[in-house]
Amino acid sequence: MSNNAAIVELSQTANKFRSSIVLQAENKYIDVKSILGLFTTLVGNLSYELHVHGPDAAEAKAALSDVFAKHSLNVKVVE
Repeated sequence: MSNNAAIVELSQTANKFRSSIVLQAENKYIDVKSILGLFTTLVGNLSYELHVHGPDAAEAKAALSDVFAKHSLNVKVVE
């Protein structure tokens, strides 16, 4: 799988929303709106947790869950 496509799509999707969107990988927290942050983190088969807080959080969670699934990334959306 090319992570580059996943990273670009995740960042573009996240930037459509006003909510704070943070990916937790082990003890690191990455702003999903930052392509650079994703490039340095979205490697290997770690399991990730997605934290979304803000006015459009429900929509953002749904949209990003679709992107993660499409790219076969193991992400748990934290409610």
